[in-house]
Amino acid sequence: MASIIATSIDLNKIPKDKIIIGKKGKYLPITITLNDELDQFGNNGPVVVQQTKEERDAKAEKVYLGNVKVVWTNGDNVAAAPRDGQPQQAAPAAAPVDDLPF
Repeated sequence: MASIIATSIDLNKIPKDKIIIGKKGKYLPITITLNDELDQFGNNGPVVVQQTKEERDAKAEKVYLGNVKVVWTNGDNVAAAPRDGQPQQAAPAAAPVDDLPF
């Protein structure tokens, strides 16, 4: 199940209080969502700052940092987003199950 996913994020939208200072550097916990359908711009999903359970329970607004696009896949997990000017290809269908005993 291999894929290459491209993204870029808006560094100006990173909330400074969400940055975790660790032993080897500074980290920002993020969540990447891969939707079943592409959005109007050909993106597969958003990149958001990860929320705590309390934030999710309180229905706090998400901080959107950018979008993701699957640019290559071996076809086992998700379909790649179409390149500019090309139609989207559907993910390969699973092999039909042959339940015949011979």
